[in-house]
Amino acid sequence: MEDRIIPAHVAIIMDGNGRWAKKRGLPRKMGHVEGCKVVEQTVEDAARLGIRYLTVYAFSTENWKRSGDEVDALMQLFRYYAKRLLKIANENNVRVKMIGERSRFAPDIIDKIHALEKTTEKNTGMTFVIAVNYGSRDEICRGVRRMLADSRDGILEPECVTQETISSYLDTAGLPDPDLLIRTSGEERLSNFLLWQLAYSELYFSDVLWPDFKKEELVKAIEVYNKRERRFGNAK
Repeated sequence: MEDRIIPAHVAIIMDGNGRWAKKRGLPRKMGHVEGCKVVEQTVEDAARLGIRYLTVYAFSTENWKRSGDEVDALMQLFRYYAKRLLKIANENNVRVKMIGERSRFAPDIIDKIHALEKTTEKNTGMTFVIAVNYGSRDEICRGVRRMLADSRDGILEPECVTQETISSYLDTAGLPDPDLLIRTSGEERLSNFLLWQLAYSELYFSDVLWPDFKKEELVKAIEVYNKRERRFGNAK
């Protein structure tokens, strides 16, 4: 990666777990299991490449519409991988942050989310952001409600609202906008992910299903990013 600009913030829509499992005659949950393993490796790869922020779309507000069995399996996976993620994060000096509306989760999962954030908050390496029960429209609605409440309470003057003000009320407050978005599995849409934050991001769509995503594909996306003419973000 010599003479390459490493994007400071990479966001990933991890798509294709179900299709990966179906191609192999496996239950969908096995695709999610394999996908979790790839997340682990991608965290390590991204940190070693020098990416400062990595955000992954783990569970959307729309995912609750999936079958009860699949949702239950995803929750169990989260419980299991929360422990593994804590170990991986500390081994790689990674800080973990969750975005999304977490109150819908079971109390023990909420506790695990808080523990991940608290235990890694002093790590100084890459920040790993996990979007759980996240939808960008929901995020914006929640932010607007907080803004209206602050305006009502005299904390926020409407005429003082700027783009920076709006950003400060979103789940990603304090984080830079992504320089690069990667979506796997050949789909080419944002799926209600970081709609405000991706305004000037470069988009890279890969045909690789998420469980087959390797470091080489991440490097390839960064190489394509470097070929784009950048006028924002980390352009030189």
